[in-house]
Amino acid sequence: MPKIIPFKAVKPTRAIVGLVASRPYQSYTLDERESRMAYNPYSFLHVINPGYKYAQEVTGQERYKLVRNRYLEFKEDGVFVQDEKPSFYVYKIVNRQGQEFCGIIAATSAEDYEKNIIKKHEDTIAQREETFKSYLQNVGFNAEPVLLTYPDNSVIAEIINETQKTHAEFEFTMTYRDTHYLWKVDDEDTIATIQKEFSKMETVYIADGHHRSSSSYLLYKDEKAKNPNHNGSESYNYFMSYLIPESDLVIHEFNRLIKDLNGLSKEEFLIKLDAFYRIENRGIMPYNPSKPHHFSMYLDGEFYSLYLRKTSYDFKTALDKLDAQLLYKTILQPILGIEDLRHDNRISYVNGKHEMITIKSSVDSGEFKVGFGMCPSNVEQMKQIADEGLTMPPKSTYILPKLRSAITIYEY
Repeated sequence: MPKIIPFKAVKPTRAIVGLVASRPYQSYTLDERESRMAYNPYSFLHVINPGYKYAQEVTGQERYKLVRNRYLEFKEDGVFVQDEKPSFYVYKIVNRQGQEFCGIIAATSAEDYEKNIIKKHEDTIAQREETFKSYLQNVGFNAEPVLLTYPDNSVIAEIINETQKTHAEFEFTMTYRDTHYLWKVDDEDTIATIQKEFSKMETVYIADGHHRSSSSYLLYKDEKAKNPNHNGSESYNYFMSYLIPESDLVIHEFNRLIKDLNGLSKEEFLIKLDAFYRIENRGIMPYNPSKPHHFSMYLDGEFYSLYLRKTSYDFKTALDKLDAQLLYKTILQPILGIEDLRHDNRISYVNGKHEMITIKSSVDSGEFKVGFGMCPSNVEQMKQIADEGLTMPPKSTYILPKLRSAITIYEY
């Protein structure tokens, strides 16, 4: 049922792709961005941060125009070259921990997003959707694919494996020590087989990139409404995605740090916790939870284990079973008074790739009063929540792989 099509990607040349590709703009500190731009004229950061050329911050429509100009300059200078034939792209990432992720970059249907064939599990913010939609309309390209996941499929897996036996178009390692490989798939029979296998699936799921998906859908709606000759083949009907099998997806948790106890003493806080949890003091050594509905807590120099009392909480939906939701409903909201997980400045998040010692250090520094650790959710939980039309709380999952920008670019 999901519709995917090949497209003519705009790509860096093989010789400089490792210099062009970048992490998402927000992931760099100001010093990191300026250092990379000062010493690397090919970095895609020059395109998306065009004010650097004039040592001036630019925003809004002015920035969009300059981004478009820089992008066209990169094409004119031969940094970017567009493929002549529509293709799928087999893309593999091997990160610094040795984890491998391999899937297919393709154009996916905005109409499938509208029909809930492409399913989501996170809420989006309307202002961010509109901002990125306006960005896409003005710059005319998207350089970072949405991460989608699909049920493991032996036919697609065989095609991917056979493709990897051929010479890769790209093979490069970034300074972050992640290695990237890209193969072009332009054989018409192979493309048709891939499309046929995806058409047999009921749904695919957004793993990462909810705002990019929703903004692309809004762009599709706008452009379709403005085009009296709309026929469904226009580029705005699709958006670029990286589709990987569910078995390749890696999900980490986000642990929580809270700045205060909402006016409670340590003893009062523990008494309120006791209504929901069996509490055990684990001492000064870092302690990790071992199963769902089981949390670790660091408070006042000591670790605690929190085991949910089975009679204290009702599991009615897939969302209720999610540990991030459970922590919110039993501790963060009723005891610590945190209503808005996205905007309350009393809460911060640490992705689960970091050890519990990070929680300890943050609390010991005095910046935070208490920290909570949890087990990661899994793909099945994510799918069940999406299937029930529900959405996870903010910062419920930290999902790998994290994608680079400008390895393939989709033009509108």
